[in-house]
Amino acid sequence: MKTIDPVCGMTVDSVKAKYKTEYKGEIIYFCAAGCLNKFKAEPEKYPNRKIREREKKQPVHDDVKVDGMVKLTIPISGMHCASCVGRVEKGLREIKGVSEVSVNLASELATIDYYPAAAGPNEFLKKIKSIGYDIPLQKTELIIAGMSCASCVVTIEKGLRHADGVVEASVNLGAERAFVTHLPGIGFQELKKIVEASGYKAMEISSESSGDIEQKLREKQYKDLKTRFTFSGVLSVIVLLIAMTHIFTPQINHYAQMIITIPIIFWAGSRFYTGFWAGLLHATADMNTLVAVGTASAFIYSVAATVNPGLFMSAGRAADVYFDTAAVIITLILLGRLLEARAKGKTSEAIKKLAGLQPRTARVVRDGRESDIEIGNVVVGDIVVVRPGEKIPVDGEIIDGYSSVDQSMLTGESVPVEKKTGDNVIGATINITGSFRFKAAKIGRDTVLAQIIKMVQQAQGSKAPAQRLADKIAGIFVPIVIGIAVVTFFIWFLFGPEPALTTALLNFVAVMIIACPCALGLATPTAIMVGTGLGAENGILIKGGETLENAHKIDTVVFDKTGTLTTGKPRVTDIIPADGFSEEQVLFFAASMEKRSEHPLGRAIVDRASKNNIDLREPEDFYALPGMGIAGKVNDNLILLGNSKLMAEKGIYLSSIISGHDRLASEGKTLMFLSVDMKPAGLIAAADTIRADAFSVVKELHERKIKTVMITGDNRNTAAAVASEIGIDDVISDVLPQDKAAGIESLQNEGRVVAMVGDGINDAVALARADVGIAIGSGSDVALEASDITLLGSNLHGVIKAIRLSGKTLMTIRWNLFWAFIYNIIGIPIAAGVLYPAFGTAGFLNPMIASGAMAFSSVFVVTNSLRLKRIKL
Repeated sequence: MKTIDPVCGMTVDSVKAKYKTEYKGEIIYFCAAGCLNKFKAEPEKYPNRKIREREKKQPVHDDVKVDGMVKLTIPISGMHCASCVGRVEKGLREIKGVSEVSVNLASELATIDYYPAAAGPNEFLKKIKSIGYDIPLQKTELIIAGMSCASCVVTIEKGLRHADGVVEASVNLGAERAFVTHLPGIGFQELKKIVEASGYKAMEISSESSGDIEQKLREKQYKDLKTRFTFSGVLSVIVLLIAMTHIFTPQINHYAQMIITIPIIFWAGSRFYTGFWAGLLHATADMNTLVAVGTASAFIYSVAATVNPGLFMSAGRAADVYFDTAAVIITLILLGRLLEARAKGKTSEAIKKLAGLQPRTARVVRDGRESDIEIGNVVVGDIVVVRPGEKIPVDGEIIDGYSSVDQSMLTGESVPVEKKTGDNVIGATINITGSFRFKAAKIGRDTVLAQIIKMVQQAQGSKAPAQRLADKIAGIFVPIVIGIAVVTFFIWFLFGPEPALTTALLNFVAVMIIACPCALGLATPTAIMVGTGLGAENGILIKGGETLENAHKIDTVVFDKTGTLTTGKPRVTDIIPADGFSEEQVLFFAASMEKRSEHPLGRAIVDRASKNNIDLREPEDFYALPGMGIAGKVNDNLILLGNSKLMAEKGIYLSSIISGHDRLASEGKTLMFLSVDMKPAGLIAAADTIRADAFSVVKELHERKIKTVMITGDNRNTAAAVASEIGIDDVISDVLPQDKAAGIESLQNEGRVVAMVGDGINDAVALARADVGIAIGSGSDVALEASDITLLGSNLHGVIKAIRLSGKTLMTIRWNLFWAFIYNIIGIPIAAGVLYPAFGTAGFLNPMIASGAMAFSSVFVVTNSLRLKRIKL
């Protein structure tokens, strides 16, 4: 039986164990004499440790109270021995508020007793990572219903972050989603309880149907709002007519208004009161608090004046009623919510468009027969048939056939891409011409389309730095407004004109109603949602709001050379024949020698010969000369093809072509010399092909006053030649892959904001080190993972588009925040009656107008964000 050493936590085989002791009638086994001696010296430090089976693990998450403390169990990976255990225990004990730590190497769990007022999971995780170990965290995404303003966001985030085991929580008002990073062992049900305890509803997102769930939820909410607004609007018009026409006696008039207003308050506006009550139970306040208290004050005052008018008359006051005010406020705010919901739905249209690209069925070959099946029934390895004009259902590799495929819906590139056997195809793209069969490689959540949708959703749910200020203000906004409203009431009640109570009440209600934390909460996330969605529609995937906000600050762009500025495929650029030979002859002999070669330079020579329609011969007596070139016979002629070292070794004099050699070498081209029957025949130069769009991209970056740098492992001459041709400002050459990040860091040390553009595995570290990493979508998965922005196509203009999109989005965010702040800064004092000294009672703000202004402020912010969709990148 395997047991646990009570001192170090190592697994001990009780049958083979050499060290053991008896303690309180129980035999305890130890992994080494040191642990045994330590236990014997201080046995009470390890009291009654139960011997556990190796296979039984402690619960991952536990919040059992221990002597006024909280017990938390954290999984740790990367521990290998008792020394690791000691390091972790020592590090955790250094945290203030930690009472006891026990780390178990066998189960890879750390159990911590701590005082939550002094320490928490975040401190533990940071300490464990700083020591050099890792914690396997999980991420859960929730759809949140019932949020109305930035204060709701703060409330939910606070509740989630205070939960044991939750490391980070981010709630996006515009996307109506919560993104929670937490320890394993916490599931959706635990998070749902936390959200519901805060007064909101949470729904789980399944990767297969998250778009449908969200769409149905939005439609349900919109339909409910529309019904309530219509109902409230009709009754409010009736209340206004009764209030203005005086067709009944005053008492009947008041009772009629009250009866009609009751369903408006308690049904149409019930969401505000339930939200207020939930906040009251949890000692929080949000927009629902302001609306509920404001309208309830007017309604209760009016009910009192209706039911017992003598109470007011005995005090020398008129028994005025304000049912119309309460009713119209509810109606206008519902109208604002309705328009806001409609506009917010448009901010996520990019996700809907992407999800709509997925075909519903696939034609597969099973048991030798073709049949159409639901897309969800396709499995990896299925043979899928695609005909002209059809959408490719899933990702895979062509095994038979040839066609051109329109990938513009994902990459933004309008030119169809040729596809042949062995090429990969992407689901949701459109087959244009031929038919082909392919083997399904990625399905469901693993397809490129699904990953794109997931990345865009995460980006839309992220928070930009500009949101932090809004969140801080939102946390104290409502209590401050309530305080201002109360002060306003007493000032006007004590010092205002008659009727003082009425004046005080209306100004109190106006302050409560006009204040709008909603605009603050929507200012940044709606712009981020539209911006990331617009980027996705143009083949630019932005991983987070912070990247979208910061990309406009870039003042230096560093390009990797091979595969980024160049195609990574060499081509023949120059052919210089020696005396007595023609270009066609040089190409014939060289291409015939390279006919079976897989070397990139050899393939470039063969491709050039093919384009020139030159018939080739099979080489004879072919053999390679490592480090120099190749040798063989073509048409009984002895052929040597290689570098200058090969020619020198064979004693072949290059005087007739040496001038060409010097010029081409200075241009950074790769040179291959040809000799026929030991006589110089010619020189072939090859160079990596520069992307056609590299020139215009570099030119536009310069127009934006952005410095351009090329980083490469090539020698200085080759790098300088390429950079000079493109117009690059500076070159970092002779750089090993692992040193590229150092080049980025040196630029950052000069105070520059650096973007790195690359495509290969060797660019991953540099992409991660840069302020903004931009990966070419045709590159490696590692590079894409390390980057902040992914260009789905291979077009470098995406770099310019990303910078332009960032600037436009940031400008929208600034305008939104300016409006949200200035609206409240100006609106609240006016509602409080600050204009009274200048305009008298005409300076008072009618609460109905205040509610209209409040509703308009949120709609304005969302609509302003939607303007981004009209931008041409």
